[in-house]
Amino acid sequence: MPELDPEDEKIVILARSARARNNSAEGAAVRDTDGRTYAATTVDLPSFKITALQAAVAAAVSSGAEGLEAAAVVTAEPFVAEASVQAVRDLAKTATILRADPSGTVQEVL
Repeated sequence: MPELDPEDEKIVILARSARARNNSAEGAAVRDTDGRTYAATTVDLPSFKITALQAAVAAAVSSGAEGLEAAAVVTAEPFVAEASVQAVRDLAKTATILRADPSGTVQEVL
């Protein structure tokens, strides 16, 4: 993988930190078109389940974000869930989505 832009590296670090803080399987972060960042983890309650990226997108939207520049997911899974990708695409058809492993190494760019 090529070296990350510092702003993309920041959202990977935020996603990794959120994952570690909550001891979650997945952490995510997004950067909106104003440069603000939002981080979240998977929510898995009996009545409410969303992916970490869906939660980060929801945090951005509820804070007034109108678009996204980039997103990052830190997970041990070998893919980004389609629901997560779609949540980003609902706001930005071409935003970069980074998938990193638990060490923070980017494995894939969507």
